[in-house]
Amino acid sequence: MTTDITQNLNGKTPGPASPYRDVVPAGASHKPETETPYATSPNGVEHGAEQTTTPWERVQIARHPDRPHTLDYIQRFCPDFIEMHGDRLFGDDPAIIGGLGTLEGQAVMIIGHQKGRTTKENIARNFGMALPEGYRKAQRLMDHAARFGFPIITFIDTPGASPGMTAEERGIGQAIAASIMKMLTIEVPIIATVIGEGGSGGAIALGAADRVLMLENSIYSVASPESSAAILWRDAGQAAVAAEMMRITAPDLLQFGLIDEIVPEPEGGAHTDAPATLDAVRDAILRCLSGMQESYALHTKKGARKLLEDRHAKYERMGAFVDPQQGAQEEADD
Repeated sequence: MTTDITQNLNGKTPGPASPYRDVVPAGASHKPETETPYATSPNGVEHGAEQTTTPWERVQIARHPDRPHTLDYIQRFCPDFIEMHGDRLFGDDPAIIGGLGTLEGQAVMIIGHQKGRTTKENIARNFGMALPEGYRKAQRLMDHAARFGFPIITFIDTPGASPGMTAEERGIGQAIAASIMKMLTIEVPIIATVIGEGGSGGAIALGAADRVLMLENSIYSVASPESSAAILWRDAGQAAVAAEMMRITAPDLLQFGLIDEIVPEPEGGAHTDAPATLDAVRDAILRCLSGMQESYALHTKKGARKLLEDRHAKYERMGAFVDPQQGAQEEADD
Protein backbone atom coordinates (compact mmCIF):
# COMPACT_ATOMS: atom_id res chain seq x y z
CA MET A 1 0.00 0.00 0.00
CA THR A 2 2.83 2.37 0.80
CA THR A 3 4.31 1.91 -2.67
CA ASP A 4 0.98 2.65 -4.34
CA ILE A 5 0.47 5.79 -2.27
CA THR A 6 3.96 7.03 -3.09
CA GLN A 7 3.32 6.50 -6.78
CA ASN A 8 -0.01 8.32 -6.57
CA LEU A 9 1.60 11.24 -4.80
CA ASN A 10 4.79 11.55 -6.79
CA GLY A 11 3.78 10.13 -10.17
CA LYS A 12 6.23 8.71 -12.66
CA THR A 13 8.13 11.95 -13.04
CA PRO A 14 8.33 13.72 -9.67
CA GLY A 15 8.63 17.49 -9.70
CA PRO A 16 11.39 19.45 -8.02
CA ALA A 17 12.12 17.69 -4.76
CA SER A 18 12.45 19.40 -1.43
CA PRO A 19 15.37 18.09 0.68
CA TYR A 20 13.05 16.31 3.12
CA ARG A 21 11.53 14.14 0.38
CA ASP A 22 14.83 12.30 0.03
CA VAL A 23 14.62 11.51 3.73
CA VAL A 24 10.89 10.90 4.15
CA PRO A 25 9.13 10.14 0.85
CA ALA A 26 5.63 11.54 0.50
CA GLY A 27 3.07 9.20 1.97
CA ALA A 28 5.72 6.94 3.47
CA SER A 29 5.02 5.12 6.69
CA HIS A 30 7.05 6.23 9.70
CA LYS A 31 8.32 3.10 11.42
CA PRO A 32 10.76 3.14 14.33
CA GLU A 33 14.20 1.73 13.59
CA THR A 34 14.25 0.06 16.97
CA GLU A 35 11.73 -0.63 19.65
CA THR A 36 11.59 2.35 21.99
CA PRO A 37 11.40 1.47 25.68
CA TYR A 38 8.17 2.41 27.34
CA ALA A 39 8.47 5.76 29.08
CA THR A 40 8.33 5.80 32.83
CA SER A 41 6.91 8.31 35.23
CA PRO A 42 9.13 10.46 37.47
CA ASN A 43 8.80 7.90 40.28
CA GLY A 44 9.94 5.07 38.02
CA VAL A 45 6.54 3.44 37.57
CA GLU A 46 5.50 2.54 34.04
CA HIS A 47 2.56 4.44 32.59
CA GLY A 48 -0.60 2.41 32.93
CA ALA A 49 0.72 0.53 35.96
CA GLU A 50 -0.99 2.94 38.34
CA GLN A 51 -4.72 3.33 38.76
CA THR A 52 -4.54 7.03 37.93
CA THR A 53 -2.33 8.90 35.49
CA THR A 54 -0.95 12.28 36.51
CA PRO A 55 -0.90 15.24 34.10
CA TRP A 56 2.88 15.01 33.79
CA GLU A 57 2.66 11.33 32.93
CA ARG A 58 0.11 12.17 30.24
CA VAL A 59 2.58 14.71 28.84
CA GLN A 60 5.17 11.95 28.53
CA ILE A 61 2.70 9.59 26.84
CA ALA A 62 1.59 12.35 24.45
CA ARG A 63 5.23 12.79 23.40
CA HIS A 64 6.02 9.08 23.03
CA PRO A 65 7.93 8.65 19.74
CA ASP A 66 5.98 5.51 18.79
CA ARG A 67 2.64 7.24 19.11
CA PRO A 68 0.63 7.27 15.83
CA HIS A 69 1.18 10.42 13.79
CA THR A 70 -0.90 12.05 11.07
CA LEU A 71 0.44 9.86 8.25
CA ASP A 72 -0.47 6.74 10.22
CA TYR A 73 -4.08 7.94 10.46
CA ILE A 74 -4.15 8.86 6.78
CA GLN A 75 -2.85 5.48 5.66
CA ARG A 76 -5.38 3.70 7.88
CA PHE A 77 -8.33 5.85 6.81
CA CYS A 78 -7.60 6.77 3.19
CA PRO A 79 -5.49 4.38 1.10
CA ASP A 80 -6.22 6.60 -1.93
CA PHE A 81 -4.87 9.74 -0.26
CA ILE A 82 -3.28 12.28 -2.61
CA GLU A 83 -0.90 14.68 -0.90
CA MET A 84 -0.89 18.30 -2.05
CA HIS A 85 2.24 20.38 -1.67
CA GLY A 86 3.17 24.04 -1.38
CA ASP A 87 1.57 27.33 -0.40
CA ARG A 88 1.93 28.91 -3.89
CA LEU A 89 3.86 31.74 -2.28
CA PHE A 90 7.15 30.42 -0.92
CA GLY A 91 7.45 26.64 -0.78
CA ASP A 92 6.38 23.42 0.87
CA ASP A 93 6.56 22.71 4.59
CA PRO A 94 7.06 19.04 5.57
CA ALA A 95 5.81 19.75 9.11
CA ILE A 96 2.25 19.92 7.77
CA ILE A 97 0.70 17.19 5.64
CA GLY A 98 -2.40 17.90 3.57
CA GLY A 99 -4.38 16.41 0.74
CA LEU A 100 -7.51 14.68 -0.51
CA GLY A 101 -8.81 11.21 0.23
CA THR A 102 -12.02 9.29 0.68
CA LEU A 103 -13.31 8.32 4.11
CA GLU A 104 -16.00 5.64 3.93
CA GLY A 105 -16.70 6.67 0.33
CA GLN A 106 -16.84 10.42 1.03
CA ALA A 107 -14.24 12.85 -0.26
CA VAL A 108 -12.52 14.74 2.57
CA MET A 109 -9.64 17.16 2.95
CA ILE A 110 -7.14 16.01 5.59
CA ILE A 111 -4.59 18.39 7.11
CA GLY A 112 -2.30 17.68 10.04
CA HIS A 113 1.01 18.25 11.76
CA GLN A 114 3.56 15.54 11.03
CA LYS A 115 6.37 14.50 13.37
CA GLY A 116 9.00 11.90 12.59
CA ARG A 117 9.85 8.66 14.34
CA THR A 118 13.63 8.75 14.14
CA THR A 119 15.95 11.68 14.74
CA LYS A 120 16.58 11.93 11.00
CA GLU A 121 12.87 12.08 10.23
CA ASN A 122 12.20 14.58 13.00
CA ILE A 123 14.87 16.90 11.67
CA ALA A 124 13.31 16.61 8.21
CA ARG A 125 9.86 17.37 9.65
CA ASN A 126 11.19 20.04 12.06
CA PHE A 127 9.67 18.02 14.92
CA GLY A 128 6.19 18.94 13.72
CA MET A 129 6.80 22.66 14.22
CA ALA A 130 5.41 24.38 11.15
CA LEU A 131 6.78 27.40 9.32
CA PRO A 132 4.50 30.11 7.86
CA GLU A 133 4.33 28.31 4.52
CA GLY A 134 2.90 25.28 6.31
CA TYR A 135 -0.08 27.22 7.61
CA ARG A 136 -0.49 29.00 4.28
CA LYS A 137 -0.55 25.61 2.61
CA ALA A 138 -3.26 24.59 5.08
CA GLN A 139 -5.27 27.70 4.19
CA ARG A 140 -4.96 26.94 0.49
CA LEU A 141 -6.27 23.42 1.05
CA MET A 142 -9.12 24.71 3.22
CA ASP A 143 -10.14 27.06 0.41
CA HIS A 144 -10.05 24.13 -2.00
CA ALA A 145 -12.25 22.07 0.32
CA ALA A 146 -14.73 24.90 0.72
CA ARG A 147 -14.93 25.44 -3.04
CA PHE A 148 -15.99 21.83 -3.63
CA GLY A 149 -17.88 21.21 -0.38
CA PHE A 150 -15.44 18.69 1.11
CA PRO A 151 -15.47 18.25 4.91
CA ILE A 152 -12.14 19.09 6.55
CA ILE A 153 -10.43 16.78 9.04
CA THR A 154 -7.40 18.08 10.93
CA PHE A 155 -4.92 16.30 13.18
CA ILE A 156 -3.08 18.34 15.80
CA ASP A 157 0.30 17.14 17.02
CA THR A 158 2.87 19.86 17.55
CA PRO A 159 4.86 21.40 20.42
CA GLY A 160 4.06 24.73 18.74
CA ALA A 161 4.83 26.65 15.60
CA SER A 162 8.47 27.03 14.60
CA PRO A 163 10.06 29.57 16.99
CA GLY A 164 13.09 30.40 14.86
CA MET A 165 14.15 33.63 13.24
CA THR A 166 13.25 32.30 9.78
CA ALA A 167 9.65 31.81 10.86
CA GLU A 168 9.48 35.30 12.30
CA GLU A 169 10.97 36.84 9.16
CA ARG A 170 8.36 35.12 7.01
CA GLY A 171 5.42 36.11 9.22
CA ILE A 172 4.54 33.18 11.46
CA GLY A 173 2.17 35.25 13.62
CA GLN A 174 0.18 36.47 10.64
CA ALA A 175 0.08 32.97 9.15
CA ILE A 176 -1.36 31.49 12.36
CA ALA A 177 -3.94 34.29 12.69
CA ALA A 178 -4.98 33.90 9.05
CA SER A 179 -5.38 30.14 9.49
CA ILE A 180 -7.65 30.60 12.50
CA MET A 181 -9.67 33.21 10.62
CA LYS A 182 -9.94 30.91 7.63
CA MET A 183 -11.44 28.16 9.79
CA LEU A 184 -13.99 30.64 11.11
CA THR A 185 -15.16 31.69 7.66
CA ILE A 186 -15.48 28.54 5.53
CA GLU A 187 -18.88 26.84 5.35
CA VAL A 188 -17.99 23.15 5.43
CA PRO A 189 -17.84 20.81 8.45
CA ILE A 190 -14.49 20.82 10.27
CA ILE A 191 -13.43 18.13 12.76
CA ALA A 192 -10.15 18.51 14.63
CA THR A 193 -8.47 15.80 16.69
CA VAL A 194 -5.60 16.35 19.11
CA ILE A 195 -3.59 13.15 18.71
CA GLY A 196 -0.49 14.05 20.73
CA GLU A 197 0.80 17.47 21.70
CA GLY A 198 -1.41 20.47 21.08
CA GLY A 199 0.92 23.34 21.75
CA SER A 200 0.19 27.08 21.58
CA GLY A 201 -0.95 28.95 18.48
CA GLY A 202 0.63 26.35 16.25
CA ALA A 203 -2.06 23.93 17.42
CA ILE A 204 -4.97 26.36 17.45
CA ALA A 205 -4.20 27.25 13.83
CA LEU A 206 -5.67 23.85 12.91
CA GLY A 207 -8.08 23.63 15.84
CA ALA A 208 -10.88 26.17 15.32
CA ALA A 209 -13.28 23.41 14.31
CA ASP A 210 -16.96 22.54 14.71
CA ARG A 211 -15.99 19.47 16.75
CA VAL A 212 -12.73 19.12 18.67
CA LEU A 213 -11.74 15.65 19.82
CA MET A 214 -8.81 14.65 22.03
CA LEU A 215 -7.16 11.33 22.54
CA GLU A 216 -7.24 10.33 26.19
CA ASN A 217 -3.53 10.93 26.78
CA SER A 218 -3.03 13.94 24.54
CA ILE A 219 -2.48 17.48 25.82
CA TYR A 220 -3.69 20.89 24.63
CA SER A 221 -2.13 24.02 26.10
CA VAL A 222 -1.07 27.60 25.54
CA ALA A 223 2.57 26.63 26.19
CA SER A 224 4.55 23.56 27.14
CA PRO A 225 4.86 22.76 30.86
CA GLU A 226 8.61 23.39 30.64
CA SER A 227 8.08 26.85 29.12
CA SER A 228 5.42 27.72 31.67
CA ALA A 229 7.64 26.61 34.56
CA ALA A 230 10.52 28.68 33.19
CA ILE A 231 8.26 31.73 32.98
CA LEU A 232 6.57 31.31 36.35
CA TRP A 233 9.46 30.05 38.49
CA ARG A 234 12.51 30.47 36.25
CA ASP A 235 12.98 26.74 36.58
CA ALA A 236 12.00 24.38 33.77
CA GLY A 237 12.54 21.54 36.23
CA GLN A 238 9.17 22.43 37.77
CA ALA A 239 7.41 21.23 34.59
CA ALA A 240 5.51 18.49 36.43
CA VAL A 241 4.03 21.07 38.80
CA ALA A 242 3.17 23.35 35.90
CA ALA A 243 1.44 20.50 34.06
CA GLU A 244 -0.75 19.93 37.11
CA MET A 245 -1.64 23.61 37.48
CA MET A 246 -2.25 24.33 33.79
CA ARG A 247 -5.10 21.81 33.43
CA ILE A 248 -3.97 20.68 29.99
CA THR A 249 -5.33 17.14 29.90
CA ALA A 250 -8.38 15.92 28.02
CA PRO A 251 -10.61 15.42 31.11
CA ASP A 252 -9.90 18.98 32.29
CA LEU A 253 -10.55 20.50 28.88
CA LEU A 254 -13.76 18.53 28.44
CA GLN A 255 -14.92 19.82 31.82
CA PHE A 256 -14.15 23.39 30.73
CA GLY A 257 -16.09 22.91 27.51
CA LEU A 258 -13.06 23.55 25.33
CA ILE A 259 -13.28 20.18 23.58
CA ASP A 260 -16.26 18.05 22.61
CA GLU A 261 -15.20 14.44 23.12
CA ILE A 262 -12.43 12.26 24.52
CA VAL A 263 -11.37 9.27 22.44
CA PRO A 264 -10.21 6.41 24.72
CA GLU A 265 -6.75 4.93 24.28
CA PRO A 266 -5.55 1.39 24.98
CA GLU A 267 -4.06 0.83 28.41
CA GLY A 268 -0.59 2.35 28.47
CA GLY A 269 -1.15 4.74 25.58
CA ALA A 270 -1.98 4.86 21.88
CA HIS A 271 1.36 3.37 20.87
CA THR A 272 0.65 0.10 22.69
CA ASP A 273 -2.12 -0.76 20.21
CA ALA A 274 -1.98 1.65 17.30
CA PRO A 275 -4.61 -0.10 15.11
CA ALA A 276 -7.19 0.07 17.90
CA THR A 277 -6.43 3.76 18.44
CA LEU A 278 -6.66 4.57 14.73
CA ASP A 279 -9.99 2.77 14.45
CA ALA A 280 -11.38 4.52 17.55
CA VAL A 281 -10.47 7.92 16.11
CA ARG A 282 -11.97 7.03 12.73
CA ASP A 283 -15.22 5.95 14.37
CA ALA A 284 -15.39 9.16 16.41
CA ILE A 285 -14.76 11.32 13.33
CA LEU A 286 -17.38 9.48 11.31
CA ARG A 287 -19.90 9.83 14.12
CA CYS A 288 -19.30 13.57 14.40
CA LEU A 289 -19.41 14.05 10.65
CA SER A 290 -22.62 12.06 10.32
CA GLY A 291 -24.20 14.05 13.15
CA MET A 292 -23.38 17.37 11.52
CA GLN A 293 -24.63 16.23 8.14
CA GLU A 294 -27.91 15.19 9.74
CA SER A 295 -28.22 18.42 11.74
CA TYR A 296 -27.45 20.85 8.93
CA ALA A 297 -28.72 20.99 5.37
CA LEU A 298 -25.20 21.51 4.13
CA HIS A 299 -26.21 21.42 0.47
CA THR A 300 -28.18 24.62 1.01
CA LYS A 301 -26.86 28.11 1.65
CA LYS A 302 -29.03 28.42 4.74
CA GLY A 303 -27.71 25.18 6.24
CA ALA A 304 -24.08 26.07 5.56
CA ARG A 305 -24.60 29.51 7.08
CA LYS A 306 -26.17 27.97 10.20
CA LEU A 307 -23.14 25.69 10.55
CA LEU A 308 -20.84 28.70 10.47
CA GLU A 309 -22.98 30.66 12.93
CA ASP A 310 -22.94 27.77 15.38
CA ARG A 311 -19.15 27.49 15.01
CA HIS A 312 -18.82 31.17 15.93
CA ALA A 313 -21.16 30.74 18.89
CA LYS A 314 -19.14 27.76 20.10
CA TYR A 315 -16.01 29.86 20.53
CA GLU A 316 -17.78 32.95 21.77
CA ARG A 317 -19.12 30.91 24.70
CA MET A 318 -15.66 29.82 25.80
CA GLY A 319 -13.94 31.36 28.77
CA ALA A 320 -15.12 33.48 31.67
CA PHE A 321 -14.65 37.13 32.34
CA VAL A 322 -15.77 39.78 34.82
CA ASP A 323 -16.74 43.32 33.87
CA PRO A 324 -14.31 45.53 35.89
CA GLN A 325 -17.01 48.08 36.63
CA GLN A 326 -19.45 45.39 37.74
CA GLY A 327 -16.76 43.80 39.91
CA ALA A 328 -15.92 47.13 41.53
CA GLN A 329 -19.62 47.82 42.21
CA GLU A 330 -20.08 44.39 43.82
CA GLU A 331 -17.06 45.00 46.07
CA ALA A 332 -18.48 48.41 47.07
CA ASP A 333 -21.85 46.84 47.86
CA ASP A 334 -20.16 44.26 50.08
